[in-house]
Amino acid sequence: MNLDSTDFTQDFPQDGKIYLNNASVSLMPFSSIEAMKNFLVNYSIKGPDSIDSDVFLKEKLIRIRRTISNLIHCRPEEIVFTQSTTDGVNMVATGLSFDSKSNVVIRGMAHEHHANYYPWLRLSQKLSVKSLKTDLNGFFDIKELHNLVDKNTKCVALSHALYNTGAILPVEEIGEYLEKNNVPYFIDTAQTVGCFGEYDFKKTKSNFMSFNGSKWLCGPMGTGIFYCKKESSKLLEPSSIGGESAMVYDETSLAYKDIPDKFQTGFRNYVGFVGLEASINYMLQFGLNNIRSKIMKLSNQMREELSKISGITLFGPEEQSKRTSIVSFSIDGQEPQKIVELLEKKKIVIAVREIVDKKILRASPHFFNSEEEIQKVVDEIRKL
Repeated sequence: MNLDSTDFTQDFPQDGKIYLNNASVSLMPFSSIEAMKNFLVNYSIKGPDSIDSDVFLKEKLIRIRRTISNLIHCRPEEIVFTQSTTDGVNMVATGLSFDSKSNVVIRGMAHEHHANYYPWLRLSQKLSVKSLKTDLNGFFDIKELHNLVDKNTKCVALSHALYNTGAILPVEEIGEYLEKNNVPYFIDTAQTVGCFGEYDFKKTKSNFMSFNGSKWLCGPMGTGIFYCKKESSKLLEPSSIGGESAMVYDETSLAYKDIPDKFQTGFRNYVGFVGLEASINYMLQFGLNNIRSKIMKLSNQMREELSKISGITLFGPEEQSKRTSIVSFSIDGQEPQKIVELLEKKKIVIAVREIVDKKILRASPHFFNSEEEIQKVVDEIRKL
């Protein structure tokens, strides 16, 4: 299916804005909003705390887990519902066991999103936090990773794709090495699930993974997914505990339930995940590879047109296979925040992000955007 000529304007709420900030929060289709409404109505009709609603909820959650597990190619019980990518990062950073000799390996702050940096940085008070040196695009030398990893490395934590430049890291190659050396591996996949095409995330050989539903999956805010490989769940101590996640025996002894319940304390955002499932199913009807093809075409168009404008510097890899649809750039002598404000007055939404201490502009087209919209955005930037 070629999505270039498909008109999506009737599928999403909008008021004429050109929305290019999907790497932050995407638009949600009407079908997902309707699914959430129908769920709330049916849930109320059945009685929120009743036998009928209990069966209703269990069936819904089983189906939603199956949908998400099929999306990333894992077992349904390895899917833990959270409210954000950040939740998953913290579950690993606070759940692993450390001693005075322990270390973790991360990328430095230059290109890492704070959600996958601060939780690890906080550990520096009690263990060694080793940072990989990165180039302008966010890549690092694999040999340096090999040198930093040792018998005391408790985790290597990386992003699959970078939030600022869209650069895609060689997570499979890294996973092969870490698996051979029995080193736990965490990946932040917030910038790939939903925009990376059909991909078996088991190929990364990661033990843990976290992403949210409100970016490239077009789901509601407050929906996150923590993937925990079943065999790796024993490595983590849950950061919270409740009736859903543990049980008492001998009156005074506690035992954790199996995953996902072990980490599923107090989850209540049923309606959000109903909306997320609806968004995933909406996207699947167009095909994830077709979506990847469409958004990369828009990204390439924007990069090419921007490169023709004097004073613009583009960031991120030139090679299409090494990046997502994110287009990052700066304009000589122009303050990024002022540009964002000026463009929003013209009903164009992009974002300000950063590389080290340098503020840059970031556009992130999704499949519902069009070539005409991209050209309008470039034309407005040219006028600045």
